[in-house]
Amino acid sequence: MAMLWKFMRVAKYSKTALSPKVKVRGIPTHSRHSSSKSVPSDFAANTPCSNAVELLGKAYPQDDYSNVTEKILSKVGKNLHNKKHHPLWLIKEQVKDHFYKQYIGRRGTPLFSVYDGLSPVVTVQQNFDSLLIPQNHASRRKEDNYYLNRDHMLRAHTSAHQWDLIHSGLDAFLAVGDVYRRDTIDNTHYPVFHQMEGVRLFSCHELFSNIKDGEGLQLFEQGHRTAHKQECHTMEAVRLVEFNLKQVLTKLMTHIFGDGLQVRWVDCYFPFTHPSFEMEINFQGEWMEVLGCGVMEQQLVNSAGAQDKIGWAFGLGLERLAMILYDIPDIRLFWSEDERFLKQFIVPHIWQKIKFQPLSRYPPLINDISFWLPSETYSQNDFYDLARTIGGDLIEKVVLVDEFTHPKTKKVSHCYRIVYRHPERTLTQDEVHRIHQAIEESAVRELGVEGRF
Repeated sequence: MAMLWKFMRVAKYSKTALSPKVKVRGIPTHSRHSSSKSVPSDFAANTPCSNAVELLGKAYPQDDYSNVTEKILSKVGKNLHNKKHHPLWLIKEQVKDHFYKQYIGRRGTPLFSVYDGLSPVVTVQQNFDSLLIPQNHASRRKEDNYYLNRDHMLRAHTSAHQWDLIHSGLDAFLAVGDVYRRDTIDNTHYPVFHQMEGVRLFSCHELFSNIKDGEGLQLFEQGHRTAHKQECHTMEAVRLVEFNLKQVLTKLMTHIFGDGLQVRWVDCYFPFTHPSFEMEINFQGEWMEVLGCGVMEQQLVNSAGAQDKIGWAFGLGLERLAMILYDIPDIRLFWSEDERFLKQFIVPHIWQKIKFQPLSRYPPLINDISFWLPSETYSQNDFYDLARTIGGDLIEKVVLVDEFTHPKTKKVSHCYRIVYRHPERTLTQDEVHRIHQAIEESAVRELGVEGRF
């Protein structure tokens, strides 16, 4: 579900190459991460000749909003959630199996339909406007999203498909896919991860049919509906939908993690659900957030054509569940092509218990980088994205370890500690030095910082 910004990538490093479905035709000179001759060729993006990106068979003209990098584009179309025996596929299949068996429609077929092949390229309208996210909301910032241009982007959440699926007439569905966000760099954050969206709508009869004396209950308060005003949900309807939602998700988590699981709900805020909650589970003595959910705003449901229904929505991160369930310590491992990792998940049935056996732990190499920030707006995510573009999955973590303001000039300095570690082999000082030097040079050139190298 949208706004789950806290949800939690390993390919052997090589020169950036796009997948067969992805072709960069051009990056304008104002792009923050365009290539330059001063960057070693092993780490530089290819210099394009026109100003468009061809992605999944379509061309997207670039403009002042375009900020998606070649490295991110190379992930599009990988669809790890659809690769048989991949841990993300296993989690997806477990959730599907649970919903198929637990919720049966009137004709004896599964109530929930599943959509796991929807394009990750969406319009800004789909990603934000259809979900009632205000124009000035922080979640729309370039610093946090990957835009192809002002009108198109890589989806930041599977909620981008909610409106379209409801508009097509669906009352119960699961939508699964890869989502893209600019974020910090550590073992639980990666700019590409996978989400599952769940939506269920109820008619008045469906919601109240099993309630004693429920014939007189209504979904909405009495009032006049216009294009700009909607009726309020009745308290009875909200409470029943909320109860059903929490019951559905508690059953799901108990089915995945086993009996005795402790669950708690934390109030939160999402623009398109009210009330909104985050679910936390107690795993090995630690409370961990696993999903967000809520009762859907009626304006969203109305605009999609389901005016006489009320519903709930949830969004969960597949990586988060897999890391907890299989004890996978590093999110980069999900992108690994190492057979020592992948073979551990080739099992005869999806519910077989798996305890991840760590690969050899190679030593880290640590380098710091310090620079004065430019006078204009600076975003830490710009630096994180630049580091990812050049260092790729060789970078395990980037941490801001010091921030200093000069007492006279008032200039601000940042010092970042970059931890380099390859999960499949030992890195050499020489190759790390070349990558680190490329990051320093690119930070000066692309971000306008003043190096303190």
